[in-house]
Amino acid sequence: MSNPPDRLLRVDLTRRVVTTERVPDRWRRQYIGGKGLGARYLYEELEPGTDPLGPENALLFMVGPLTGRAPGEPRYAAITKSPLTGAFLDSYSGGEFAGALAGALEDCLGAFITGRADDPLTLVIEDGTATLEPAGELWGADAEATAEALEGNVACIGPAGEKRVSYATIAADGGDHHAGRGGAGAVMGAKRLKAVVARGDPPEDSPALRETYERQFLADGTGRWQAASETLESIDFADEVGALATHGWQESRFEGADGIGIEAARDAATGRERDGPIPGGFEVDTDEGESVPRGAAPMTLGAGLGIDEFDAVATLGARCDRLGIDVISAGNAVAWAIRASADGLIDREIEFGDGAAAGGLLEEIANRSTPLGDALADGVEKAAEEFGGEGLIPAVKGMALPSYDPRGASAMALAYATSDRGGCHRRARPIESEALSPGWDDAERVQRVIGEQNRRSVLWSLIVDDFVGEGFADLGAAWFQALGYDHTPEELRRTGERIWTLTRLFNVREGLDRDADAVPTALTEPAAGGPNDGSAIDAEAFGTLLDRYYAARGWDDRGRPTRETLDRLGLDDLNDLDGGAKR
Repeated sequence: MSNPPDRLLRVDLTRRVVTTERVPDRWRRQYIGGKGLGARYLYEELEPGTDPLGPENALLFMVGPLTGRAPGEPRYAAITKSPLTGAFLDSYSGGEFAGALAGALEDCLGAFITGRADDPLTLVIEDGTATLEPAGELWGADAEATAEALEGNVACIGPAGEKRVSYATIAADGGDHHAGRGGAGAVMGAKRLKAVVARGDPPEDSPALRETYERQFLADGTGRWQAASETLESIDFADEVGALATHGWQESRFEGADGIGIEAARDAATGRERDGPIPGGFEVDTDEGESVPRGAAPMTLGAGLGIDEFDAVATLGARCDRLGIDVISAGNAVAWAIRASADGLIDREIEFGDGAAAGGLLEEIANRSTPLGDALADGVEKAAEEFGGEGLIPAVKGMALPSYDPRGASAMALAYATSDRGGCHRRARPIESEALSPGWDDAERVQRVIGEQNRRSVLWSLIVDDFVGEGFADLGAAWFQALGYDHTPEELRRTGERIWTLTRLFNVREGLDRDADAVPTALTEPAAGGPNDGSAIDAEAFGTLLDRYYAARGWDDRGRPTRETLDRLGLDDLNDLDGGAKR
């Protein structure tokens, strides 16, 4: 087997220069690849207060040692400073582009992109290096048209990225897959980078190990669930336990859930996007073309907007995919507009259940073509600053929450509040356990959230799909060792804690400490409907829970990692919480 990759591509869009450099050995051991290594480079090279849409911000396309090797979809990470939150951002996308990127990079673990081009460019990665090509004729094209126009596997931005919508995505495989949350697509647009093309073949070594890990995953409950329904069963689960945010977070159960749940998806599907032991998502035909809706679409664009027809939800999701906007943030933006209209805060006729009106507003947001669309393009909190309606839709660090309502599961509220990239369920998802096992105390809540955050930090550094990685009892250590590394499972667990602490350092340096971890006001209002009717998050009790979380992490009462914690994790060279980037 070849030596592990140990290099990094550097791309300066301003000067149109591409170089390569060796990754420090200590960094590769401490951070591995993917999220961890990307976070280390971002912390090292960005000055505090860097404008996320300025040329000084960096955008990294990162892979990990297991990208293209591990079971499930290959994945890559887009890492940057978020224009939505001002915080650290790592966003992930699966599909063919990710595997091709791993092959095209060869002995490199990623591409570090800085600067801003005068005219639109495409970055082509092949044979371990890269070239820059003009892309002016593609500026204005949507994700599908851009992918069709380029040769190779493509990750690109649509109109939303060009317009710097703060939750614009990077769309891969013609819009079937997205690095979705937090606005990495807006950073691409600000840099005038229309697309990244990868021309390579994914790694195909170690078939015996792949089969072993596939069996582990399929024997796990998560594996059986994903093989049967991918993530589309989420809406059925959330509705059953009374945790489905409905009608703009006003209710926690949806009468029309059956019309947009897993059985409706199976009835509408033309097939699965990938064959094999771990199949991909459900393919469906919509008025916008073929789509592969994930669980977030029926939850946020369906229940969240009071739409109970799967075809209508899939069409809205396909429109988001084509325009290049995150379905969770976009659905919450439309829900905010509906509630703001009902409260008389905006002069707009739009109601729950109206898919056509929702689709029209999505176009306005992606193109910033109206004052309302322009305001919502910067997120629900920015729209509320302009029109009123603060607290209608819950957000953490400016990122609107996905549709798992945590008012009956306070561990989920803790996961949202402490997520390093804002209101996100992919850093820890304890609601699935807490909702089915009531009676957790604060110690259990803290332990579950920290454990999941650390574990997923490792999986996103290797890079492994977090669902597939849940079935890896050894965190992938056997495979990792077969590639020439010698990390033990215990060392990988410690690595996860180190990476999570590093991203916390980045956010603290940007001024995001305890105040940014506050529970959203909307969640302190009682939920309506279902088993959790009348439930709310008690702000004082949540403050106590947050104190316990900080103490368990080895952070002070403002959520700042202590020197003792940094020393214990080998982060002693980053004791610069009040200073600038180190170099």
